[in-house]
Amino acid sequence: MPGENILAIDNGTQSVRALIFDLQGNLVAKKRVPIQPYYSKNPGWAEQDPDVFWNAVCQACQGLWEMDGVDKSSIVGVGLTTQRSTVINLDKNKKPLRPAIVWLDQRRTENLKPVGGLWGLLFKIAGMQDTVRYLQAEAEINWIKTHQPEIWEKTDKYILLSGYLTDKLVGKVIDSIGSQVGYFPFDYKKQEWAKASDWKWDAVFVEREMLCDLVKPTELLGHITKDASDATGIPEGLPLIATAADKATEVIGAGCLEPHIGCLSYGTTATINTTHKKYVEVIPLIPPYPSAVPGAYSLEVQIYRGFWMVSWFKDEFGQVEKREAERLGIEAEVLFDKLLETVPPGAEGLVLQPYWSPGLKIPGPEAKGAVIGFGDVHSRAHFYRAIIEGLAYALREGADRTEKRSHIPITSLRVAGGGSQSPGAMQITADVFGLPVSRPHVYEASGLGAAIDVAVGLKLHPDFNTAVASMTRLGETFEPNRERHKMYTELFEKVYKRMYKQLKPLYNDIREIIK
Repeated sequence: MPGENILAIDNGTQSVRALIFDLQGNLVAKKRVPIQPYYSKNPGWAEQDPDVFWNAVCQACQGLWEMDGVDKSSIVGVGLTTQRSTVINLDKNKKPLRPAIVWLDQRRTENLKPVGGLWGLLFKIAGMQDTVRYLQAEAEINWIKTHQPEIWEKTDKYILLSGYLTDKLVGKVIDSIGSQVGYFPFDYKKQEWAKASDWKWDAVFVEREMLCDLVKPTELLGHITKDASDATGIPEGLPLIATAADKATEVIGAGCLEPHIGCLSYGTTATINTTHKKYVEVIPLIPPYPSAVPGAYSLEVQIYRGFWMVSWFKDEFGQVEKREAERLGIEAEVLFDKLLETVPPGAEGLVLQPYWSPGLKIPGPEAKGAVIGFGDVHSRAHFYRAIIEGLAYALREGADRTEKRSHIPITSLRVAGGGSQSPGAMQITADVFGLPVSRPHVYEASGLGAAIDVAVGLKLHPDFNTAVASMTRLGETFEPNRERHKMYTELFEKVYKRMYKQLKPLYNDIREIIK
């Protein structure tokens, strides 16, 4: 394996992958280590021992070096990308004080003191009080400080998983600007910690000195220490280059460098992202996240449970396919794709709104999932197709909002994440959007995006345009069927888009009755 290669470490929700890419974007070697996403001591909680993540990184990297033909001396730089919004409290010795709170955690802190003063007045005038109150309640910082004050008292640094693993690799509590996605006092427009006068400091109760230093994507975080080298097998002294959170690296790994190319992520959370140089809030007060490109923004609309709903369906209704797949020695997803083919487009009038978990603004915190149009012709196959179609409708609605706010039409789509491996889901997406939909040439798009950051940071490619052109390309493309698109558009405009508004009063009643 001669030449200049890049090691990308991708710590996702389900697994950690150690990936070696060359400068043409070819995946040279891969080692995947599954992890338990979280454990739950109470309903809605999601926590994990931080060592679970670090040990998986070590196992994945060590597994690479054991593979035939892998030469670690060919590695010239390292990039790290991780799941977003997973937080860790460190003491003065940089030891975790409690389990990490994983991004899937649903605990809330109610009845906090609202943001007051001039900011409070402005939010009241703008009708944004409920949004700010929701952000306060969701912030893990506020829960820990309220319910575990003894932990907060001992906390020296409060960081994301990306910062924790960076410290393990280079011996410094430092992180990338591109990884800052969470309930922190972060200025997303200027891409730096918020100024002292910013309202966010009144909403989340953390001191500035508890937050780590930040560098831009492509900049140096540090060099692999001897301890990290001993644990992972990564050569000591290699540079660790800042990348971004996994959704942001996935966007550029899928080749979506321009704002007219949309990146759909069919993962645990389903999202639509576009890369912009201009700061645009698709939903007011909900900022665009930092891109993996320095100074750029990743406009995002997300469906929180997304393709988790497919796993939910398989667990609750897919035992027949799971048993048959085990007997045949194939993945169950192959049989679920065949299930899609047994039902005509539109699921014979069954329309699903995929709000199995609530949102912040659109949908709001009162939202519930809904399915309408049931009749005696419908089966679980119809329900499964309605899930896939409902997710595509929700993401199309996100695309419409993005276009309206940015004034830039989305003309083509890339789809990454586990759901992208389903030909049926890809074709439904193309038909719902009426646009060609392509897979990236490699499944590991987030790891490839991290490698692109490293390549640009080390000047192995002179800029992002060159790096993306050299290291990404299209895989299989699915063309829309015009007749199906016409039918889907009618369902989308006349039924789907009206469901939330019509059902919202009922959702509010449910929330009031069942507290």
